[in-house]
Amino acid sequence: MPSSLIWFRQDLRLADQPAVAAAAERGPTVGLYVLDDETPNDWSIGGAQRWWLHHSLEALGAELKKKGGTLLLRRGRSAEVVCAVMDELGAETVHAARHYEPWWRAAEAELGARLTLHEGDVLHEPEAFRNGSGGSFKIFGPYYRALSKDLPPPEPLPAPKRFNAPPELPRSDRLADWKLLPTRPNWATGFDVWSPGEAGAQDHLHRFAAEVETYAERRDLPSEVGTSNLSPHLHFGELSPRQLWHGLSDGADDKFRRELAWRDFSRHIILADPELGNREQRPLKLKHRRSDRDFAAWSRGRTGYPIVDAGMRQLWATGWMHNRVRLITASFLVKHLLLDWRLGAHWFWDTLVDADYANNSQNWQWIAGTGFDSQPFYRVMAPLLQSEKFAAADYIRRWVPELADLSDRDIHDPHARGLAPAGYPEPLIPHREARERALQAFRDARNR
Repeated sequence: MPSSLIWFRQDLRLADQPAVAAAAERGPTVGLYVLDDETPNDWSIGGAQRWWLHHSLEALGAELKKKGGTLLLRRGRSAEVVCAVMDELGAETVHAARHYEPWWRAAEAELGARLTLHEGDVLHEPEAFRNGSGGSFKIFGPYYRALSKDLPPPEPLPAPKRFNAPPELPRSDRLADWKLLPTRPNWATGFDVWSPGEAGAQDHLHRFAAEVETYAERRDLPSEVGTSNLSPHLHFGELSPRQLWHGLSDGADDKFRRELAWRDFSRHIILADPELGNREQRPLKLKHRRSDRDFAAWSRGRTGYPIVDAGMRQLWATGWMHNRVRLITASFLVKHLLLDWRLGAHWFWDTLVDADYANNSQNWQWIAGTGFDSQPFYRVMAPLLQSEKFAAADYIRRWVPELADLSDRDIHDPHARGLAPAGYPEPLIPHREARERALQAFRDARNR
């Protein structure tokens, strides 16, 4: 009986994986992961994602081996490598989960009839929804109403109990030879807060499910563990959206499920606009500043705004940043510093373990006021007020330790109170001056 090949990408799990189930039913099955830095071009995965990928592939390979299967590793252009491995195996078809990034769609098209695609990355196939004119939705609210008619999604599928491997296997790269883990220096020492892999995702889901009823009231508080922290597991497909949806109690707040639906919406958007990561959907004609000094201060957490610095340092240390603080730091780059949002989007792409092309691009365009569904540019977030409003004192103490001795009252704006310790930088620009500069830039753009 001919072997079937499973092409893994951002779907590194065995449960609720229709591609895996379909391949396993046909007989001898082999899994394949291709490290492809050519097809994505500028969007090849960043450093933080590579750390996660190493551990996730390690976990997936071990789980397949326990069930009698195997995971082959190859490097190169995906379509070429998949075809080569199929020929070596004598495989008639390759099964894969459908993905929506433009480079994956290009690779899928290149494979043509040899590829059998399955849903598995979304709550519901995003191409199924059209607005009243037959086009794509541009605003989340109407999209969510259309999606809601097909919710809840189907129940998740169990993992196959056993895999049959063919008697002879093609060669495989050694994971260690890919050198995905940083060494000199090892900047990922703080990444041990994560447990990549399908088992780690399930453990994390069970923890969040026990706390989800308080999500709405705690999600915006950086000093608490109030968010799901499941985004990296979702990004790498160690957990499916259907598993997450059904893994929550009936008392789960609708706000979280709406945010899960936003992930589907982002994929709907990149189907309509594949260049979302580079091209503004609603160009503002804004004249951006260019300042290597300001960008370096922002990326290193040295802006003189404690909440911004805390977020950027958390990002560097752990590969993740609290959701509310992502908004604050992104707004600061785009509006306080008047730097191009794409600089921030690419920095996040390299440093986030959950750097998702659709979500990351859509969220940056939302904050920059350039997305189809976005806040207006003239809404300038006040980081010092945000810090107080969302009780970020303990969060700042953790990530900006030079301010740890300041009181809850003083820590948000130590410079204004004359309490900033020696060595903590002065603000790059005062808030009022930054706000007026941003609004003037917006007025100038509208007159162009």
